[in-house]
Amino acid sequence: MKNICVRFVLFLFTSVALAQSTHVSILNNDKGIKLVVNGKDFMINGMNWDYFPIGTNYSYSLWQQSDAFIKEALDAEMSLLKNMGVNAIRVYSGIQPKWVQYIYENYGIYTMLNHSFGRYGVGINGDWVPVTDYSDTAAQDQLLSEVTLMAEDYKNTPGLLLYLLGNENNYGLFWAGAETEDFPDNEHEKQFVGENRGRPMYKLMNTAAVKMKSINSSVPVAICNGDVLFIDIIADECKDVDIFGVNMYRGISFGDAFQVVKDKLNKPILFTEFGADAFNTIQNKEDQQSQAYYNLGNWKEIYQNASGLGKTGNAIGGFTFQFSDGWWKFGQTKNLDIHDNHASWSNGAYQFDYKEGENNMNEEWFGICAKGPTNDKGFYESYPRAAYYALKEAHKINPFSEGITLEYIDKAFKNININKAVSKALKNKKTLQTKQSDCVKKGK
Repeated sequence: MKNICVRFVLFLFTSVALAQSTHVSILNNDKGIKLVVNGKDFMINGMNWDYFPIGTNYSYSLWQQSDAFIKEALDAEMSLLKNMGVNAIRVYSGIQPKWVQYIYENYGIYTMLNHSFGRYGVGINGDWVPVTDYSDTAAQDQLLSEVTLMAEDYKNTPGLLLYLLGNENNYGLFWAGAETEDFPDNEHEKQFVGENRGRPMYKLMNTAAVKMKSINSSVPVAICNGDVLFIDIIADECKDVDIFGVNMYRGISFGDAFQVVKDKLNKPILFTEFGADAFNTIQNKEDQQSQAYYNLGNWKEIYQNASGLGKTGNAIGGFTFQFSDGWWKFGQTKNLDIHDNHASWSNGAYQFDYKEGENNMNEEWFGICAKGPTNDKGFYESYPRAAYYALKEAHKINPFSEGITLEYIDKAFKNININKAVSKALKNKKTLQTKQSDCVKKGK
């Protein structure tokens, strides 16, 4: 009986140790830079994921619902993500550690935990300051306090992959709101803002990274920048940040981004946001084919720039933006039950619906899944678009597998049939339209 008890105690100890053994490191050698998770090469096939039922906005939090509600929502969403080969999600702080562990242990999906780091304001002495001044000592103390607490709370959480600081906070230095706007063209103005408002921010991000890694050295820290703006300042001020995370919307190709990051920073590049919307402003209708086209082009470049394949070798993966449509993104506090098709910013890199002088980027249509109506219990269903099925095929490719070459990756992506993906998705669209029609008849 004594031996049985001893074995049982050893089993429990081993199980706990294994549950807490997730170790993430960065390997930098002559072949390139890559992420290593528990001793295995790891390409991040990530997704920007959130849960906002139609009719809600940023003030809604899944994590404030009952455990039963959260579990049911996660089971539905994570099943779809696992099915398409997603191995990591980007989630903002607010998720409790137990759900990070739940997602990992039940679906094998890791979490990159994102602290906005003053992007949308900061609370100081009980007051909300909507525009963060990173040179202000009170703001600095508050932000460092928040990320310190986060690192302590999530230490040894199974499934925690990375910490991410900010969300294109360099863009937030120019405008105050969360809603995306066109960017100023004046180079002198950009550099002035970078030196006066950006440099203190990046310096503080580096201080935060040092502090967080002193608490938990097994989880790397990334920052989230808007494209490569202010990269020279980042090179000066963020030497202790592990990963250069970037939100980048350059159309079908990231261009010179891989080489610029390699030359300027010699850090791994992680695409924290990228992709395309599923609405064509010229045709004024949904365009699933072009969304899949842009996403596939982006992922092909990420894989081809992975370590060991002969190109820059510094790409460690990305998080497609985003899993389901955000019906609140345009206007943010009004028309929350309307799927708005107003484009809020302009980007000539997305040529299928670009007209000079007109906006073409539709913030409410970036989901690779369409969002179904909210039911009586507060849940919704996600309906995969063509990009979902195309990326499911893409994520079957592992650039670290033996024998993988640039030519192999190129051929594998050429073999992904977008038309077939569109055909699959159209069946989902018809089902969704039927459900929406039923809701209208019922007066919901």
